[in-house]
Amino acid sequence: MIIAIDGTAAAGKSTLARKIAAHYGLPHLDTGSIYRAVARDVQKAGHALTEVNAAAGAARNLDAATLSDPELRLKGAGEAASVVAAYPEVRAALLDFQRSFAATPGGAVLEGRDIGTVVCPDADAKIFVSASAKARAARRYVELRGYGVDITEETVLKEIEDRDRRDRERAVSPLIPAKDALLLDTTELDIEKALAAALELIDKAAGLR
Repeated sequence: MIIAIDGTAAAGKSTLARKIAAHYGLPHLDTGSIYRAVARDVQKAGHALTEVNAAAGAARNLDAATLSDPELRLKGAGEAASVVAAYPEVRAALLDFQRSFAATPGGAVLEGRDIGTVVCPDADAKIFVSASAKARAARRYVELRGYGVDITEETVLKEIEDRDRRDRERAVSPLIPAKDALLLDTTELDIEKALAAALELIDKAAGLR
């Protein structure tokens, strides 16, 4: 069973996807981490994120073993990822990587922004996770403070709104729900209630209920 989890930044989809994968005993891929890793590698090589060829090269040479790097969760990693993710060359280079993961025997859970629309359009279940910008900013602020980042909630909100705009307005694979995606708004839900709602949606979509 292939499960596609898409959604906006800080809507809770990463935690949700991990719990969904554990529930069904499936491997999980946070595709956002591969774009963060590309941005990290571009910058570590001394290139600017605006250098398309450098970003495409980093995507082609991505080392999957580095996707657990804690640097990928720090402030600025997501914003940098959204810059390189807008390049068609980068997205094309990473598409096979994602589809190969999805082809894992027995299935997989993939989360990102274009899983249901581009990477796995034939997924057995598709969920698009969203929440209000203010709710997402509050969650992300708590996360960043936990990492020791000195930042205001107002700044986090501005960054999330800017990220949303870039993701939705990019020419290639913009952030939009798949036509057959089931929508899950987590604004008023804690993670356990969101998980219960997601599992119900997935089971129905996959014909398990």
